[in-house]
Amino acid sequence: MTNDYRIFISTGEVSGDLQGALLVEALHRQSRDRNLPLEIVALGGDRMAASGARLLANTASIGSVGTVWEAIPFVLPTLKIQSQTKQYLQQHPPDLVVLIDYAGPNLALGSYIRRTFPQVPIVYFIAPQMWVWWSNRREIDRLVKMTDRLLAIFPAEASYFERLGVSVTWVGHPLLDRVQAAPSREVARAKLGIAPEALSVALIPASRHQELKYLLPAMFQAAKAIQAKLPQVSFWIPLSLEIYRQPIAQAVKDYGLQATILSGQTLEAIAAADLAITKSGTVNLEIALLDVPQVVIYRVSQFTAWIARNLLKINLPLISPPNLVVDREIVPELLQDRATPENITQQALELLLNPTRRQQVLTDYQQMRSLLGETGVGDRAATEIWQILLARSRESGVG
Repeated sequence: MTNDYRIFISTGEVSGDLQGALLVEALHRQSRDRNLPLEIVALGGDRMAASGARLLANTASIGSVGTVWEAIPFVLPTLKIQSQTKQYLQQHPPDLVVLIDYAGPNLALGSYIRRTFPQVPIVYFIAPQMWVWWSNRREIDRLVKMTDRLLAIFPAEASYFERLGVSVTWVGHPLLDRVQAAPSREVARAKLGIAPEALSVALIPASRHQELKYLLPAMFQAAKAIQAKLPQVSFWIPLSLEIYRQPIAQAVKDYGLQATILSGQTLEAIAAADLAITKSGTVNLEIALLDVPQVVIYRVSQFTAWIARNLLKINLPLISPPNLVVDREIVPELLQDRATPENITQQALELLLNPTRRQQVLTDYQQMRSLLGETGVGDRAATEIWQILLARSRESGVG
């Protein structure tokens, strides 16, 4: 091993790209502080590339939910990327591997790396939420066996994997760092041209292809009903990926919404909003950390829902991250058959028009925030990774 350190990072989907970018920035910042050259090669997205990672493949738009049948369009691209990645790693073995979420592909890739490069440390940053809902013990054991260090973002996640014998460090949630750069409500509204007294609602329907199919119709029907009751409202739709612009723009036209589609301005759209109607996911934490009340919805196909309930015996009392952090429902969740336009509209109007209800949500957000750790998450995670990297260097007699 030379003094030129090489880290390989693997993640997928929009949220993984965002969280990976924050980590890449911190790793490069610390490499400069330590005066140690660092190369980061990665599977990720545009944000990670902009932060200084060299992408082997872009995986930000490869993600699915549901059954094997629903995942078929993404299977071949994923297998192709994994094959190319394995060939690259064989020719350029990394000094350390970081896996970020992305359960299926990362468990397969991590197992391969553990077999092929047993001396290379594997760090899992942001474990898949199997600790919340996954009933497949074999996959949990797989993660435990391949992981040298797990950097947990939730206290409950840390406790879960510590009980299984994993070496765990709780670093806090990386979105605490991201929202540090968020504009205030006033600044965000000025940037977007929203008057201080105007009523603004953020709509966040999708970061995966299937979500356009299963979430967008109910969300936009609810938005149309809200617009009919509150004609002064304007809707703002930040794109998670540019490829969704055309179908979302067509839906805005079809439903007759007073809506503006934004690219690269997610924090502004949320910070400026009086309310967010959103899919379940990491974005729920961004919304909560920016003190915006929200209605969370999620749906999959009826076939997938039946398999989950009856065959896999999956029971999800809570699904959105703000609720998982405090282990109770502080933001309304409308899942599957409850995610109707009527229910979404009712919950949205309640949060828009009832000051007591709004204040309760904001108070609950404060409790949630207290359980997420402190800012500086990226640097804490990067410090842990550098310590492991340098320890391996010393053991190898180099560095």
